[in-house]
Amino acid sequence: MSKALILKLIEICERNSIYYSIFAQNTIVASSLKYNVLFYNSENSKKTSDKKTKINIVSNIYEYVKESNIENFLKLTICDENRTIFSGITNKFKNISGIEVLDVTHLSNKRIKNGTSIEDINYYYTEVTRNNVNKWEAIKYLINYLNINQNEVMTIGDNINDIEMIKNASLGVAMGNSAPSVKDICNFITKTNDENGVAYAILKNNNL
Repeated sequence: MSKALILKLIEICERNSIYYSIFAQNTIVASSLKYNVLFYNSENSKKTSDKKTKINIVSNIYEYVKESNIENFLKLTICDENRTIFSGITNKFKNISGIEVLDVTHLSNKRIKNGTSIEDINYYYTEVTRNNVNKWEAIKYLINYLNINQNEVMTIGDNINDIEMIKNASLGVAMGNSAPSVKDICNFITKTNDENGVAYAILKNNNL
């Protein structure tokens, strides 16, 4: 998305006092560590330094984006625990041309490590991107580029932004810790992230 469009979306988020974050190449920009950004921060503790997601916490996201030299942004995400507030702002976004808003019906559930304990965080979450920008579109490009058959494709995911690729692949796999809306449309449910669900799915379905 262009800088002008992302600034327009930020203004709507700010007017409606909802938590949001901006994704640029290899960087997340947010005002605090909450919801999905808190999860990414927790996941960073499991990665080597060269694999970590860069998280930039700033006091004023609008001014940061306005003054940055970044001209194209991957997506904007919004999160809230209140369904009414969340639905209100997603409806506002749907009236803006040139963008796509993921439909959400269920709370996202993520598990994060807090010291020695594991905590669940629950919230409504959606992504806003340019039209026709999703993981399945990227996979279709790879199918053509690698000259492989769509019937040979297995996709694995756990969140609403994985729905298109899970629904369209020959074998769509939902992680055991997936959102209910993902499990509803998949062909196979594997084990959770903590139980090596990706490896389990590949070994279980290696005759695809």
